[in-house]
Amino acid sequence: MTVLIDPPIWPGYGTVWSHLVSDESLDELHGVAEVIGLPRRLFDEDHYDVPQRLYDTALASGAVAVTGRELIRRLMASGLRRTARDRESS
Repeated sequence: MTVLIDPPIWPGYGTVWSHLVSDESLDELHGVAEVIGLPRRLFDEDHYDVPQRLYDTALASGAVAVTGRELIRRLMASGLRRTARDRESS
């Protein structure tokens, strides 16, 4: 099981953001997010948005740094990826 994080490059709300995902389970993802101190409101269907100030904390907590492309590839391969179509049907 691996929790992955991409570089903090996504601007918003006065900072830049990363995405935190699991390539195994949402339970694993929620567990790591709790350790890092991410509130549940930052969970968005299949990932957490991580402010830049918590990027190093995520790495220290075991998240593996990957490119954005690698993060999406691994998330899709895990079967945990939620597409716009999935969101419309739920």
